[in-house]
Amino acid sequence: MGGAKGGSDFNPKGKSDGEIMRFCQSFVTELHRYIGPDTDVPAGDIGVGSREIGYMFGQLKRLTGKFTGIITGKGLEYGGSLIRNEATGYGAVYMLEYMLQHVDKDIQGMKVLISGSGNVAIYAAEKAIQLGAKVITMSDSSGFIHDKEGINAEKLAYIKDIKIKRRGRISEYAHVFDATFHEGKTPWGIKADIAIPCATQNEITLDDAKTLIKNGCIGVSEGANMPTVKEGIDVFREGKILFAPSKAANAGGVAVSGLEMSQNSARMSWSEQELQNQLKQIMKDIHDKCASHGLEKDYVNYSRGANIAGFIKVADAMMAYGVI
Repeated sequence: MGGAKGGSDFNPKGKSDGEIMRFCQSFVTELHRYIGPDTDVPAGDIGVGSREIGYMFGQLKRLTGKFTGIITGKGLEYGGSLIRNEATGYGAVYMLEYMLQHVDKDIQGMKVLISGSGNVAIYAAEKAIQLGAKVITMSDSSGFIHDKEGINAEKLAYIKDIKIKRRGRISEYAHVFDATFHEGKTPWGIKADIAIPCATQNEITLDDAKTLIKNGCIGVSEGANMPTVKEGIDVFREGKILFAPSKAANAGGVAVSGLEMSQNSARMSWSEQELQNQLKQIMKDIHDKCASHGLEKDYVNYSRGANIAGFIKVADAMMAYGVI
């Protein structure tokens, strides 16, 4: 789970609900031959939220006549799991929290830059706020908002309404609250302690990485898939700042997808607190494995640790299978 990526070149912007529904149904009509609970398990990502998952799962059920855990991120009313939508963002913040604890620091009071305003970004912001951090930016493809006073729970609820319900633009936030909107730009030039990129691939460039370090950033946790270019990662490593690569930091979504499948198989649902506890423990285990394998003198190279931990897991399985 979580090892494959795919999608389509269909742009949902400007499309009606009916057009999006029909595309999702056609997409699954072709895709359903290649997916299954023991093969590949699709889930949401950029441009694919609960609405699209519902359309796809409904078509899959019509085609197969079966209810299984294929396709995760489902609605609660038809087999979904509590905190699945929140899991990737929450997990990225939990990973950050454990990295900070590892060097005797606390996220409370730290200024946080977050990019994006989809599920990952919104719930990364929510968890960071709950832990006492000061989230000062969020963004979408049109630009980013900068709120010097910090985005609190009430303001975040407004962003949820804009992006999840009304599917509007983040710039609306600046018209309601005392914030600035920076059209066509990313937030990485703003001074802060922490950066959590949650928008898209390659959004933190080499220059952005240098700017973050220059402005005093001490930690980066990747909520999106590979949001930092390789040269930027090298800069973070040379600067010895805490850096959690996406293969580790955003595993929370995949983890709760697995928990959703377990609940589907057992025909049961776990409480939010049970799932939160399991997610936190999974992220702690990931952190500890990365820290153990990534230790380099006085610095933990989490990228190296994640690579080694992943390789060992696969290699051990291959040895057990008798492949080698």
